[in-house]
Amino acid sequence: MNGEPQTLTGLYFTAIDRYAARPVALRAKRDGAWRDLGYPTVAARVEGLSRGLLSLGIAPGDRVAILSENRPEWAFVDFAALAARAVDVPVYPTLTARQIHFILQDSGARAVFVSTAAQYAKLASVRHELPALEWIIGFDTDLAGPDLLSLEALERSGHAHALDGEAWRRRALQARPDELATIIYTSGTTGDPKGVMLTHGNIASNVRAGVAVLPVSDTDECLSLLPLSHIFERMTGHYAMFHSGVVINYAQSIDTVPPDLLAMRPTVVAAVPRLYEKIYARALESAVQGSPLTRTIFFWAKRVGEQWADLRLAGKPVPAALAVQRAIADRLVFRKIRARVGGRLRYFLSGGAPLSPEIARFFLAAGMPILEGYGLTETSPVITVNTPTHHRIGTVGRAVPGVEVMIAPDGEILTRGPHVMRGYFGKPAETAEAIDPDGWFHTGDIGEIDPDGFLRITDRKKDLIATAGGKKIAPQPIEGLLRQNPFIANAVILGDRRKFPIALIAPNFEPLEAWARAAGLDWHTRQELVALPAVLAHLESEAKKHLRDLARFEVPKRFLAVAREFSIESGELTPKLSVKRRVVEAHYRDQIDALYREAEVHGTGEA
Repeated sequence: MNGEPQTLTGLYFTAIDRYAARPVALRAKRDGAWRDLGYPTVAARVEGLSRGLLSLGIAPGDRVAILSENRPEWAFVDFAALAARAVDVPVYPTLTARQIHFILQDSGARAVFVSTAAQYAKLASVRHELPALEWIIGFDTDLAGPDLLSLEALERSGHAHALDGEAWRRRALQARPDELATIIYTSGTTGDPKGVMLTHGNIASNVRAGVAVLPVSDTDECLSLLPLSHIFERMTGHYAMFHSGVVINYAQSIDTVPPDLLAMRPTVVAAVPRLYEKIYARALESAVQGSPLTRTIFFWAKRVGEQWADLRLAGKPVPAALAVQRAIADRLVFRKIRARVGGRLRYFLSGGAPLSPEIARFFLAAGMPILEGYGLTETSPVITVNTPTHHRIGTVGRAVPGVEVMIAPDGEILTRGPHVMRGYFGKPAETAEAIDPDGWFHTGDIGEIDPDGFLRITDRKKDLIATAGGKKIAPQPIEGLLRQNPFIANAVILGDRRKFPIALIAPNFEPLEAWARAAGLDWHTRQELVALPAVLAHLESEAKKHLRDLARFEVPKRFLAVAREFSIESGELTPKLSVKRRVVEAHYRDQIDALYREAEVHGTGEA
């Protein structure tokens, strides 16, 4: 591993040279057809754009922003900016104009790349408030507007630049491991985002550590579906995959992931638990709505598969009778589920939020292991990960090579190593608070390490709910249990400093409305639907099916259903689909207070 490149530009040029003869590096759907881009094409586009940035006067350390969805141009510009020794600033395309303004102003970006007319319109509305911004470069060929330079025009100016290709490459490879590569603004669940400064060495060390323990090769293909603006997808689905020669297929959007999985048939996919929860809920829903025989076969297969999975994980032999049963279960049930994700998948990667052990066991039983890991933007991101050879469900794996992990006396997870950020951009006090004098980064998560070195996350330090009775409740695992139900799209557990916890439920309206019609209920709007006593009773009954193993004080005493799903646009979800607990609580404050008042009247006691 020590012989591998120590910078992102080194990783890029190594891959370009190593896989020059490979026919496909990237693949995206354009004009109704999937189109291949080979390594020579990538190399030519990156060189032209990078030299184009130099022709604009972009100097080492200058900030260049990327406001775009996942697409090949994102990769071109990222590699081009790094090769120009600029610092790129990825911006989530789901952000509002005001949020985009904050990031561009805070980072002092001199140039910004925008993908579509919709993104350009957001930028144009705040352009007059960004005096440091000198250039706007558009991806789509039909983009038009003041101060707008096309991608093609930038490439043409690059090819005319005085610095030739060899000199440009030598200059790019002069980047040092301690040189700043990117500033990534954390989406956060409260307050303004902070700019996380990651160096070439931070991310390159994480790429090397990741590919050392997770088997990928130039025979693999992945589907890039999480935002490249987030470090999880950027390190895992972009740098690590490109470095390893894996074909990167770009999902058209988050809504087209199911058909894209079928069309591209990837062998490796990185996603957040929400994707796995949806696949699991869909499988359960199909079984429950099927014939009595279908339901019986599905739940028999589930039991058999999980017994088989438990023995495999424990390293114990599988009895011949169970092996036969599992083969039958695979033919009748699991093979069909694998077919829905393309039928070639070797494993999933999961991060960003806790993964339910029940879902992990089900996927392993179905022949699609989910390797859960753990990390943060500030740690480039991977700290620990389960691997095919060292896999323990319910944990986030063991530390990757070169990374130290320990548990502080108060239970907080600390980490130290080459993956830890330089600091928060322009915020020395916050940096000093996060990284102690001995170099340990304080994650804000609570956890424990078992005797074999596997890390278990119990909750966010700041998310712990303390009821009025002094009981401590970790909400995230409970919310994960609730999301397993096909009638529940999302859930938030609330109750800090209250007598007892409640669950605020955002229903999955398609199955809920089908159930309500079958039950003969009458409603006109979703607001009317969730207000019906029969509907609330049904949702509460469904929710409690998943809460049987909780301590009594952890079980919500009241349930509140809302009339729409949480969304990024409403500010209730971060771009990586984490719930902003305080935003949700603020949006539904009146209903929450009314629920607690009603409970007081009816004498609900403390948890």
